[in-house]
Amino acid sequence: MALKSFLYKGNGFAISYEILNPTQSTDIIFLHGWGSSKALMKQAFGNTLPHFRHIYIDMPGFGSSSCDVALTTQDYAAIMELLLREIGAHKTIVLGHSFGGKVATLLNPDLLVLVASAGILVPKPFKVRAKIAIFKLLKFTGLTSLRSLFISPDAAGMSETMYQTFKNVVNEDFSEQFKAFKNKALLCFGKTDTATPLWSGEVIKTLIADSRLVAYEGDHYFLFKEGKAISGEIEAMFLK
Repeated sequence: MALKSFLYKGNGFAISYEILNPTQSTDIIFLHGWGSSKALMKQAFGNTLPHFRHIYIDMPGFGSSSCDVALTTQDYAAIMELLLREIGAHKTIVLGHSFGGKVATLLNPDLLVLVASAGILVPKPFKVRAKIAIFKLLKFTGLTSLRSLFISPDAAGMSETMYQTFKNVVNEDFSEQFKAFKNKALLCFGKTDTATPLWSGEVIKTLIADSRLVAYEGDHYFLFKEGKAISGEIEAMFLK
């Protein structure tokens, strides 16, 4: 594991990363999802793709990387650009899981691999919508001390900085960003995923012209069982 420190918009960031197969010349960059880390991405893909240089990154505020200011998805992409420049990495292949898929898209790699990517708005269940409406009413009446009863599981236990970041990124519609991507894309989605459903992958396929969609058995974390299969698809698409 290594740590690279630099300034972005006047704020200091210390970003943790790890490189596997350092002598290989073709880079593949792995970006985790919200609340995750490079360790989980390494668990899924560390034993695959031996002919590629793997670069696993803890994005700001996750794993061993620092974050003391609220960020947007665009900020995350800009910080990743700075890191990759600092360590001499190339955006040949960038794989992003969930939230990491949005960041990966903004990096504009030669081959984009979206694994259960966020970015297409999924209607919230009635129960969730009701909780949001009740919390807004409590906020209006000044009873914000009850926030912990209504907060999303994805935001539980966060610092105020990361909670603000979560609010900045959670409900983004990335349709235009997907449509603007003009290189090759591999889209991998789980058949029983409820967070980023298979149908959202089908929507992304209509937006990215040069894309291939592969459906896998499993939910939002199917990558832990299908890492080798996904890697096979990456190799085939890259060589193509």
